[in-house]
Parts: sequence; C-alpha cells; structure tokens
Amino acid sequence: MKHPATPLPHVVIHTDGGAAPNPGPGGWAAILTFGDREKELKGGEPNTTNNRMELTAAISALEALKRPCRVDLHTDSQYLRDGVTRYMANWKRNGWRTADKKPVKNIDLWQRLDAALGAHRISWHWVRGHSGHDMNERADVLVGEAIAEIRGGKGGATD
Repeated sequence: MKHPATPLPHVVIHTDGGAAPNPGPGGWAAILTFGDREKELKGGEPNTTNNRMELTAAISALEALKRPCRVDLHTDSQYLRDGVTRYMANWKRNGWRTADKKPVKNIDLWQRLDAALGAHRISWHWVRGHSGHDMNERADVLVGEAIAEIRGGKGGATD
C-alpha cells in the first residue's frame, strides 16, 4: 500500500524592505510564523535601494527555511511579487534579459531568489503598505530599526 505524501509544513512570511533616502542606507525584515512560533529576521546595507531590500527580505526568509515548506509570503512590494510571479520565468528563458533585451536589474538578487524558491510551494500575496496590516507594520518597524543600526543609531523613516 502506498502511503500518502507527508504534508509540507506551513509557514507564513511577512517581508518588508526600504531605503531612506532611496538610494541610501537600507534595511530589510522578515517575520516567519510556523504554528505558534515566530522568528524575526532583519539586516541592512549602507548604500542600497528599496527594491534590493525588498528582494533581500524574501530571499533571507526563504533561505532560513530548513526543509521544503508550503509558504504564504506577504509583501507590500509589487516589484517583488510581480517580478517573481509574472516576469521571472521569461527572464530566465531569455538569459536573464527583459522583453526589450536589456539585462534584468538586480540580477544577482533575482538569481539568488530563484535558487531560494527551491522545493517550496509558495503563494505570493501583496498587501498595501502602511494600511494598518499588523504584520506588515511590524516588519516596517524592523526595517526602520535596521536602517538606524546602519546609520549608527540615527533613526529614519523607510518611505
């Protein structure tokens, strides 16, 4: 008798990224929820862009998963969500070039994201930023903290 496949663990991820100014010091954050456990990740770079930080947040969250998972990934970045769900397959097919034959911007991170997708089953969800969504607001606070750490303790908004 064949046993049914073991269901994949379900992880909910909320990500955010920003730079202030853009480009400038940037931060990223991810909140991973598995059952009643929660893990927060954050980091930053001294000279970057909003888009690079949004990508880094998703990559870092997915790279933190230790085995294949079913993932609901929430982002307020249409750049990230549309890039991965609408454009990335064509970019790969075209040698990481856009429809007008130009190199994909942030190719290093898009390729790293492609590798991080791995064996996961991911559903991508867009949430409107700064609209009162608790987890998105929490991720935004973490981004602000990461930017402040990069600046050596000086705070700053991410937008």
